[in-house]
Amino acid sequence: MTSGELDVLFLLMTHAGQVVSRQLMYQRLRGVEQDDIDRSVDLRVSRLRHKLREASGEADVIKTVRGVGYLFTVS
Repeated sequence: MTSGELDVLFLLMTHAGQVVSRQLMYQRLRGVEQDDIDRSVDLRVSRLRHKLREASGEADVIKTVRGVGYLFTVS
């Protein structure tokens, strides 16, 4: 995993069971306001999902909440 992916995972895990808005993710991870054109956070989440799925062989633990952000589900 890259450091960026680990940052995303840490942020989502510290808010497990809560929806983390894309705006908050941009502020915490990039230090800037959300830019609707910049998809870098979405790309990190996508790559992280793939790696977690590959490592565990289970369904995604990161869910998309359309129009809001992401949710790390606790099993």
